[in-house]
Amino acid sequence: MLTALENVPFEGWSSANFHRAIGCIGADPAEARRACPAGALDLALEFQCWGDDLMAIELESADLGTMRMNERVATAVEARLNVVAEHREAVRRVMTLFSLPFNGSRGARSLWRTADRIWNLLGDNSDDYNWYTKRAMLSAVIGSSVLYWLGDSGSEVSTRGFIDRRISDVMRVEAMKKQMRNMPGGASILGAVEGLARSVRPPMHRKEQYPGWMAAGGQE
Repeated sequence: MLTALENVPFEGWSSANFHRAIGCIGADPAEARRACPAGALDLALEFQCWGDDLMAIELESADLGTMRMNERVATAVEARLNVVAEHREAVRRVMTLFSLPFNGSRGARSLWRTADRIWNLLGDNSDDYNWYTKRAMLSAVIGSSVLYWLGDSGSEVSTRGFIDRRISDVMRVEAMKKQMRNMPGGASILGAVEGLARSVRPPMHRKEQYPGWMAAGGQE
C-alpha cells in the first residue's frame, strides 16, 4: 500500500497504480491479486486502516483524561485528519473512489470502522442501541469533517472549529431528549421508545461482526 501511496497523486487508486506497485516491490502478480482481489480498491481501504492505526498512536500521547467527552471525540477526529495531512491528495482520491455508486457501501463501512475505532479508544462501553447510534452519528461527523478539511486552506483552527460545531449538533439530540421529558406526557412516550430500543444489543463478536466490519485487505 505504501508503495502505491507514493504514486496516488499522479494515477489515483487505479489499476495502473496497483500493477505499478506490484512491479516496484517485485511481488508475484497472482499472489498480489489473491491478497487484494479488488485491486486498487483494497489498497485504498488499507490506506484507511493505516490512518486509523496512526490515529490510535497519536491519541496515546493526548491528555484525554482532562477533557469532556465531546472534546475527546473532537480531538480524535482531528487526530485522524492530522495523521494523513501529508497525503491530502490520497484522501481526496479515496473520497472520490468511494463516491462512485458501486463503491459506496465500502466507503460507508470504512467510515463506520473509523468511528468504531474512535469509540473503542475512548473507552465506550455501550451495551444497547447507543452502541449503534454513537457510531452512526460519528460516521456522519467524520465524513463531513473530511470534506471540509479537503476544501479548507489548511487551517487547523478552522477545521477544528468545524468539527466542534458538528459534534455540538449531535449533542443537541441529548438536549432535545431532556426537553421532551419535561413536556406533558413526554417522559412516558420517550420512556416507552427507549425501553424498546434497549432490547437492541451490539454484536457478540464486535471485532468481527459489527456493521461495516472488514478484515485486512478489505475482505468482509
